[in-house]
Amino acid sequence: MKLPTLPVYYYLDHFVEMLQFVETTYGEILTDEDHAFTQRFRGLSKDAQCLLIRMVNRRGTIFNRALFKYKEITDLESAAQDLIDCGQARSLRAEDYSAFVLSLPKTALLDGARAAGFGREVRTSWSKPALADFFVAAIPFDLAAKHCGAGSFIALDNTRSIEFLLYLYFGKTADSLKNFALRDLGVLRTNKETSFSSRFADADEARACFHYSQVLDRIELQSADIDQRTVAEILDGPPRTTDYAADLAARAACQVGQFFEKHGDTGLAERLYRFGRSADCRERLVRLLYAKGDKDAAEALLRDMIDDPETDDEHLFATDFYARKFGGRRTGLCTELLRSGRQIVVDDTHRGHPEAGVAGVLRRQGGEVYFAENTLWLTLFGLLFWDELFESGQLSSGFDWIPHCLRDRTFHRRFAPRIDSTLAQVRAGDALPIVLRTIASKWGQPNGIFAWEHVQMGALRALLACAHADGLAAIVRAMCEDFRGMRDGFPDLMHVRDGKVSFVEVKAEGDAIRRNQLTRLRQLEHAGIPAEIGRVDYRFDPEQDYVVVDIETTGSWSSGDRITEIG
Repeated sequence: MKLPTLPVYYYLDHFVEMLQFVETTYGEILTDEDHAFTQRFRGLSKDAQCLLIRMVNRRGTIFNRALFKYKEITDLESAAQDLIDCGQARSLRAEDYSAFVLSLPKTALLDGARAAGFGREVRTSWSKPALADFFVAAIPFDLAAKHCGAGSFIALDNTRSIEFLLYLYFGKTADSLKNFALRDLGVLRTNKETSFSSRFADADEARACFHYSQVLDRIELQSADIDQRTVAEILDGPPRTTDYAADLAARAACQVGQFFEKHGDTGLAERLYRFGRSADCRERLVRLLYAKGDKDAAEALLRDMIDDPETDDEHLFATDFYARKFGGRRTGLCTELLRSGRQIVVDDTHRGHPEAGVAGVLRRQGGEVYFAENTLWLTLFGLLFWDELFESGQLSSGFDWIPHCLRDRTFHRRFAPRIDSTLAQVRAGDALPIVLRTIASKWGQPNGIFAWEHVQMGALRALLACAHADGLAAIVRAMCEDFRGMRDGFPDLMHVRDGKVSFVEVKAEGDAIRRNQLTRLRQLEHAGIPAEIGRVDYRFDPEQDYVVVDIETTGSWSSGDRITEIG
């Protein structure tokens, strides 16, 4: 299929579209600085607007003007000067030194070193990074700038408002508008919903989330350069006024804490873990305290985690760690559960596909078997709460597929009465009409929860009809309260036999149980829905069906001989 041709100024149209959307949706959140940028941008010439967006859409913050090749920009030099005059661009400064020399070809660096009088100290055999390091360490920036052509370079400046506007629109630290182009080319589908809502409660939450998202982005891109500045950005960052902001800050604290713990600075790591206060941070803190010999503090923290856990996973970790370190138990819960799992003999032909082998064994024992894993539960959740998720303005832009209320864990609070009503129908055994009604009216509409081609009506009917109704409602309620934590880890297979549903997590030799899988097994058991681990034992199975194909050929040379008979 031939892709459509984008108009000449497609990227300018995209940027203007983004600006208008953000101003309409987030007008109360934008600061005077943000409004000043939008006014400044609209006052620029069309050439200057185009050049600014071109640079924003490219990697890095410094650019060689001699390499600009944009036919639609009639006067590149005037456009660049306009950006410098209004403060959106500038000449290179010392802070750009490293990025500047890394942007130059190796030959330009060698020539520049010789022209600056350092020809005898460099070697042509050096790699480009080695040359760049030499420049920064030995040659003053002004001298390098003079002899390496820094005058033809331009750097973006005052981009914080641009970054913030893009963050408000996309909900992540996007640095370009490429998704708009993919949308217009038909490569990327977008949501056709016309009623969008702000993804943030207020300006304080938006600024805090933006700050910690930027920190997380830099951590991932520059993990080797984490330093005290990064620590200060976390510990002295803006107040975490919502759970979502706290989650982002805790993720940053945990990642940076692990970095310093690995490099031996346990004091700073402990401080970061205490700041984060998330389940992951508290787990790392317990392990750190125990490893350095502060067992009393570790035990006290474990007791707090057991008495008041943030998540089921945290409670599982705390009880397991406490039992092994302070209760005398030698093996962990995951190991014990794996060892206690039911052994299922599967024919050796199913190596590499143990779930299919176990499904065949269970079918021969009687009943129906469905491949469930996470897909079945996500489908049920999406079908039960379609209206709340996708028809109530919970999406924040056309590029969003998962409502933000699932990301920030406010879904159960926003729609408490409607969720309670739906779960009451689940408990009463009347949820199937909701599922069928959604399928009939919404089939094929794209969403970020499940794929329509994976909807198994047989499995859904069996689950709703045969599972313990109160237990099923309890699992779905847990998904409403913490979708991010509950969206994976469910067992592989659902077995329906004699009007009852059970689940099997299949583990072949060498497989380990992840903690979220153990948590789901326990949640299902506590909800009255049988769930177990099936340990695969590969053997020759005399009950296994086989197909034998006998082929007669004229010889064994595949390119010259041929098949004469198939039996």
